[in-house]
Amino acid sequence: MNLVYQNPLEESDIHLTDFKGSQGQKLLNEPHFYKIIWAQEKTSGITIDGCPSDLQKNQVIFCTPLNYIHIPKNQKGLLSIIFNREFYCIRDNDEEVSCNGFLFYGSSHPITITLDKKELEDFSMIYEIFKEEFEHRNQSQGEMIRAMLKRLIIKGTRLAIKKKMKKTVPNETYDLIRKFHILVEKNFKKLHKVNEYADLLYKSPKTLANVFNKYSDTTPLTTINERILLEARRLLLFSDNTSEEIAYELGFNEPSHFSRFFKKNTASTPLNYKKTALLEKKGNNLP
Repeated sequence: MNLVYQNPLEESDIHLTDFKGSQGQKLLNEPHFYKIIWAQEKTSGITIDGCPSDLQKNQVIFCTPLNYIHIPKNQKGLLSIIFNREFYCIRDNDEEVSCNGFLFYGSSHPITITLDKKELEDFSMIYEIFKEEFEHRNQSQGEMIRAMLKRLIIKGTRLAIKKKMKKTVPNETYDLIRKFHILVEKNFKKLHKVNEYADLLYKSPKTLANVFNKYSDTTPLTTINERILLEARRLLLFSDNTSEEIAYELGFNEPSHFSRFFKKNTASTPLNYKKTALLEKKGNNLP
């Protein structure tokens, strides 16, 4: 199955696919596409950014255009909504869905939510309406599909907040956490310290630390370091850049500083990490 809506004038593009055909697989390698992937059955063999990312039954994962995703061709039980920025830009429409910096671009690894019975019923209902809209060929089709996508993203954001936050978070605090994540996404290659982000937010480092300690399962510094590490892994695995080139691209003054940072956080040097990961990919016949 691969249902498609496209508007050539806007260059907008959205697909509803189960990855069983060649078109669905091809979409995984297209740049600039967001991906919402729903596992209706337990999966195996999926990797995201080179890391195993198998999904359990009734889990949903939210991926950005930055994520490198591999799904085996024989994988069953997956449904995915794949769309580009021209169809719906997460950043430009943040006031509508309030997900930028949380559901998308909110951590070093895509957020995964597990649907309970009631949530599964709600998600399935939205999906069925979504599917129906792809079949209605009229002038309002694009806007109706866009409206259902917004509804799905809002639903996903609410569920993610419920499952990822330690306790009910006030709107002002939620916005602060999101803004911190957005700033990290924009600046992680040049700003590596918590106080630098605190200054941008007009907050003290202690205030940030207290907010994350109370509501999140991570710390501001861990968030920064994990984002740098994610980019380091991506560049090591999916680019031809040397370790030295990656060090300078990620804002380290010396390649040795990058190597120490990488080894401290992964227990491996950049070179050994790349060698090991490439051997594993070859052994598993991954692209």
